[in-house]
Amino acid sequence: MDAATCLRKVALVGVVSYATVDASGAPQVRLVSAISLEPKDRPERLFFFTARGKDFCEELLADGRSQLVVHTRFNEMIRVSGVARPVPESEQGAWIDRIFAEQPLLQNVYPGDSRSIGVVFELADLAIEYFDLGERSIFRQTYTVGEGRARPKGFIITDACIGCGACASACPQRCIEPGDPYAIEPEHCLHCGACFEVCPVDAVKRLG
Repeated sequence: MDAATCLRKVALVGVVSYATVDASGAPQVRLVSAISLEPKDRPERLFFFTARGKDFCEELLADGRSQLVVHTRFNEMIRVSGVARPVPESEQGAWIDRIFAEQPLLQNVYPGDSRSIGVVFELADLAIEYFDLGERSIFRQTYTVGEGRARPKGFIITDACIGCGACASACPQRCIEPGDPYAIEPEHCLHCGACFEVCPVDAVKRLG
């Protein structure tokens, strides 16, 4: 798995849940299907179409920080965080034509010249989280693209560990290995916090 494969999976799913924040600070989630990738051979950016009159467009223009998520039929969750910006005005027409060619259903929504009400945004500088729920133990990984930054998540076990094994016994994915100190395998960790809650000496610390 890598960042480009994750982005191709996002495009294959076709419909993403896309989150922004409105002017009052309330979360807003909608479904977006008009998506394209660039470059095609090893994508690093997502492009999508929306109408200028939509609240979605206003929220993106006011604060481009965004997050989208998909769930594949193989029980994979992919979360993409980045900053959305409108593509340059000189490129808008070409991108609108490209997205409409790749997504024929848009012709039903914006027939003929009505597509001119739209604007295409680019989502770049990405942090991508891949989470495979179909594995036992589960598998997760984080990737970055461009200037994207991934916020540390999950838990670590510090040198305060006394080796009692309470954390390993509580872990639903059995991803904590004995040692001095015990160690969490981050690629299999649920981030559920069971180890954090049962440690008798507060040796487990939350990241981030």
